[in-house]
Amino acid sequence: MVKWDRSAWERGRVLAGLALVTAGLPALHRAVPNSVGSLGSLLEQFLPWLGVVVVVLFVLALLRRSAIALVTLLLPVAAWTYLCGGLLLPGATHGAHDLVVVQHNVSDENADPAGTARSLADAGPDLIALEELLPEALSVYEKTLAPRYPHHAVRGTVGLWSKHPLTGARSVDIKPRGITDSWQRGLRAVARTPHGDIALYVAHLPSVRVGAGGLRSTWRDESAGMLGRAVAAEKSEPVILMGDLNSTVDDRGLAPLTSRMNTAQRGFAFSFPASFPVARIDQVMARSATVTQIRTLPGTGSDHLPVAARIALGREGERAAVAAGR
Repeated sequence: MVKWDRSAWERGRVLAGLALVTAGLPALHRAVPNSVGSLGSLLEQFLPWLGVVVVVLFVLALLRRSAIALVTLLLPVAAWTYLCGGLLLPGATHGAHDLVVVQHNVSDENADPAGTARSLADAGPDLIALEELLPEALSVYEKTLAPRYPHHAVRGTVGLWSKHPLTGARSVDIKPRGITDSWQRGLRAVARTPHGDIALYVAHLPSVRVGAGGLRSTWRDESAGMLGRAVAAEKSEPVILMGDLNSTVDDRGLAPLTSRMNTAQRGFAFSFPASFPVARIDQVMARSATVTQIRTLPGTGSDHLPVAARIALGREGERAAVAAGR
């Protein structure tokens, strides 16, 4: 049995200070400026991993037998639970109006597009959104998915496959001004489902780079703003956005989208890199509907993991949104 004496409240003050800093990061991450190296956005990529820091500090506090550190650790536990705890809860049960979608960056270096297509189709979604479609691989995806997904639309390197008829397919301009090469990564279409028409967007935002100077995300942020304005101008309801957005939903760089659409209520679904996923940069968002759960699927030939999301529509979506406090 561990005996605690008065010195237990004097030991471990450095650990207690680290606990306070760890509590402040999830609680006040918006206060971290982006003016130098986009440090705020960089922190926001990895907020869920602050839970690991809390566990390490807890073990050190026990070894140090520091009462003050253990008590102070209640603050980062509360902050992390408020920010990320809901994602650990089990998802809602299937309902009559659920729509299942799969989002996957298939990679332009994927050596097995046929196997990738079969793996995605085996998950049984209503919709499949793909990015990094190369011309030489496109025919393989079309042929492999056609038996179960007879409707599809492709614009540039992004595509959408559906069990339901698609209409009004067109490109969405999300190309930053600084990119002069041929570049088409946005698609909009309408799916005519048994639950009504649904406006669908598929997008692949520019990559970000992390270096000694921090996070470089200027093009990604500009593209996110353009996509956000396109969604804001969309008159149809509901709206579902699927894509490789090259960021987590906590990143302020995606605020033009996350301020207008809701994100997954359940599941971390870290999707990148496939070899050791540390962040979910493959996203499913919705407006006038609710993303009730998101999860990863088994790996394919891509450096991303596919993600599958369940969407609650109609009254179920409204009830889910109210339950989530939205």
